[in-house]
Amino acid sequence: MTNNKLRLGVNIDHVATVRNARGSAYPDPIRAAKLAEAAGADGITAHLREDRRHISDADIDGLMAALGIPLNFEMAATAEMQAIALRHRPHAVCIVPEKREERTTEGGLEVARDENRLAHFIAPLRDAGCRVSIFIAADQAQIDAANRIGAQVIELHTGAYCDLHAEGDFTGRDREAQRLTEMAAYAHDLGLEVHAGHGLTYETVSPIAAIAQVRELNIGHFIIGEAIFRGLTPAIEEMRRLMDEARP
Repeated sequence: MTNNKLRLGVNIDHVATVRNARGSAYPDPIRAAKLAEAAGADGITAHLREDRRHISDADIDGLMAALGIPLNFEMAATAEMQAIALRHRPHAVCIVPEKREERTTEGGLEVARDENRLAHFIAPLRDAGCRVSIFIAADQAQIDAANRIGAQVIELHTGAYCDLHAEGDFTGRDREAQRLTEMAAYAHDLGLEVHAGHGLTYETVSPIAAIAQVRELNIGHFIIGEAIFRGLTPAIEEMRRLMDEARP
């Protein structure tokens, strides 16, 4: 492995979504996380939402106990989630926007308008040894704000890029990919570690994986969906192959 290896974080939220649809004990997200680890994932991402629509508190307990690779704990900037993160002290916490009515995370966190609160919110997490990531749009003002509040990592929201591809607007898609590339370089020059994710598929991952400053991709919904047809291990292995092939 070289230092240029792009890390893959596998989000296992939607294994829990399927489990919760029947109120049963299966499929087990912790089992999925262990399979992902064996298949070559570099980390596991799990979003404990305020409404507990997929991942549960018990899942976080189990993941912390079972994983040999880092857990990236996605959370809203609330006192409840801060307390849970401080109790577990995962390798990384990623602060994301959250609305009860949304199907999935819509857009990036508005940091520039909430700097003071967010700076005070993340300080105890950093003091506890967690790497703090902020999930934001590829926007210079948001990157500057994330840097000022003391985040160590930003995760660039790739949803708009993926949506434009799905809509067949390839000009818009390429324009958005260029913006992601430029903002990744800008953030890197500020000293921030750059991650990216949201909506990435086999068709869309390569241009994002090719951005030299991006160190990690977090991918979940597509991989879990593809696992229905391929199995989880082959689905992850194919994503890993495409990422590695695209790496400069």
